[in-house]
Amino acid sequence: MRAIIVFAAVLLLAACAQQGSTPKPRGYFRIDLPEKKYQVFNEPGYPYTFEYPVYAQIVKDTLFFDEKAENPWWINIDIPQFNGKIYLSYKDIKGENSLDRLVNDAFKLTYKHTLKAESIEEEDINTENNVHGLFYEVAGNAASAKQFFVSDSTRHFLRGALYFYAPPNADSLAPLHSFLEADMWHLVKTLKWKAN
Repeated sequence: MRAIIVFAAVLLLAACAQQGSTPKPRGYFRIDLPEKKYQVFNEPGYPYTFEYPVYAQIVKDTLFFDEKAENPWWINIDIPQFNGKIYLSYKDIKGENSLDRLVNDAFKLTYKHTLKAESIEEEDINTENNVHGLFYEVAGNAASAKQFFVSDSTRHFLRGALYFYAPPNADSLAPLHSFLEADMWHLVKTLKWKAN
């Protein structure tokens, strides 16, 4: 009887060993990225023009924290298939909006992300269209991983920030950050100021 129990136990253990499962690594959904193509934003009355992706839409920003936007030239580049948005806020350099103040405000807004950021890297922006500023890459689980500000140093100031309507997970959003960073750089390189 003992031999039968031992044989059954060995047989049971052997059967369980053969059915063992291998844990699968954690993964993220595949993201299909569209082909890079651009269109021109050149609306009358706006003090700037630039190129933006054909898979995005320009939406006029009428509210800023539930209050009326400071001026009529604030827009958002909505990217619905990625549930993301590039917020563009424009300001004239005049009066209390000195260049120093606007640059300091942009710096403060970017560095508010230091609580979640692993690092913040800055890259100079200088184009032949008199567009100068900084591009920020915020590493880690920050709410906005890509930001920039640009100016002509005398009249125009534009700030951009990329946000997704999703929890800020640097690993899962990495392909989108990389893909849309190229679009943000294209916007900056094609940006031109208009005389009003």
